[in-house]
Amino acid sequence: MVKPKTEEEIELLRENAIIVSKTLAEVGKWVAPGVTTAKLNEVAETFIRDNGAIPSFLGFEGFPAATCMSVNDVVVHGFPSDYVLKEGDIVSADIGTLYKGYNGDSAYTFPVGEVDEATRKLLDVTKASLYKGIEAAVAGARTGDIGHAVQSYAESFGFSVVRELEGHGLGKEMHEAPGIPNYGRQGHGARLPEGLVICIEPMINAGGRGVYVARNGWAVHTSDHRKSAHFELTVVVRRGKAEQLSTFEYIESTGK
Repeated sequence: MVKPKTEEEIELLRENAIIVSKTLAEVGKWVAPGVTTAKLNEVAETFIRDNGAIPSFLGFEGFPAATCMSVNDVVVHGFPSDYVLKEGDIVSADIGTLYKGYNGDSAYTFPVGEVDEATRKLLDVTKASLYKGIEAAVAGARTGDIGHAVQSYAESFGFSVVRELEGHGLGKEMHEAPGIPNYGRQGHGARLPEGLVICIEPMINAGGRGVYVARNGWAVHTSDHRKSAHFELTVVVRRGKAEQLSTFEYIESTGK
């Protein structure tokens, strides 16, 4: 059931969104060749707890870490590990919080050192496709309008959209209705009421759209093992223009 939030609930979700946004920026300070994804996870968990929140991913349906750290061909749900980041890698940090009974959830894909031109284009287009989706998240529109905006933009650059995974509503639960696919037809899907809080999260592949789940049951890889990027923001559906709750401004102020 699609349920809009009260303004009081939105303020609690905003508090979570700011914690997550600042956590991602803290992680970004550590992203560099020679650093392990386990270290990035440690940095994130410490920052979340120091700010009075709980890392909501830890233990969720058995997930073993506080964050998802997905490198190169891992689309999402990668386990932090002793993998040492290398020059030219990309790493998606997906982070969730639980604070005052509500959730926060955002993700950002960081370049590791200098990346090649094709990888930089993948990152730039994926992030831009997210903002295209946000532009479509207005009261009275439908989920298909968001998906169409993301898909048409990403595919216009020759990239492909992962279809097996999607964004979602957010509130007291980490995943609420409706699902927010990153592909679709305009005018189709669930209608978006004013006050609905959703996470829009394009997952865009450099190659084909095919994916598979690793033996650990979590990490989603591209079938062709080409890179994939993932960006996610939390927004409130409003009349005329969506309101962002989470932001990349803290990250981008550091030059990432």
